[in-house]
Amino acid sequence: CIRDRFKNAVDSEESPLGKQVLNQLNENLSIAASDMIPICQDTGMAVIFINVGQEVHFTGGDITDAINEGVREGYVEGYLRKSVVSDPLIRENTKDNTPAVIHYSIVPGDKVEITVAPKGFGSENMSRVFMLKPADGGVKNAILTAVKDAGPNACPPMVVGVGIGGTFEKCAILAKKALTRNLEEKSDIEYVRNLESEMLEKINKLGIGPGGLGGTQTALAVNIETYPTHIAGLPVAVNIC
Repeated sequence: CIRDRFKNAVDSEESPLGKQVLNQLNENLSIAASDMIPICQDTGMAVIFINVGQEVHFTGGDITDAINEGVREGYVEGYLRKSVVSDPLIRENTKDNTPAVIHYSIVPGDKVEITVAPKGFGSENMSRVFMLKPADGGVKNAILTAVKDAGPNACPPMVVGVGIGGTFEKCAILAKKALTRNLEEKSDIEYVRNLESEMLEKINKLGIGPGGLGGTQTALAVNIETYPTHIAGLPVAVNIC
């Protein structure tokens, strides 16, 4: 669906320069697919969402070790860029892109579902969390502020993931998980669907455009996930892909 969104963006882009950038990105996408190479040199830090059925029992080793071994083999044997450092301050590269960031969820059933989401840090560094006051509202402004502050640094055209509700850390995970949702899948909640459409329109009127060089196609989609929260809070997180 990303390929389809890119093609639609080319048709919709009003800026000649923006249209040129999108055509280049489409060509890059085709080359990456045919030659089996990454579309971007930043192949990210591996983020894993794993839903484990409560009837599942793992044997023969530790599941976290197994996931990291998969990441290790994928990045080393696939000749993907190794971007992970073993300590955030000492900064020594692990040389195999491990460890991954893993989010476990226990769910009903006897199946295991794994979603792998490599996250580049040009866009990751543009993430924002807003701890809003419920009486003040400001969700729409928070989303627009995050995108405007990101500007060209998040490599537009982008997908904007938004998490609303929960706590400080929950809304951030919601925003990250929102980016894994198929762009053709709509929210089950009517007001969320309407908010996604409204924010996509407003973001594309900011004029940032493809590559940050101006235009009408800054975002391909806005995906929003919500969760119950405390009466005194309105956490909002924005994560850009």
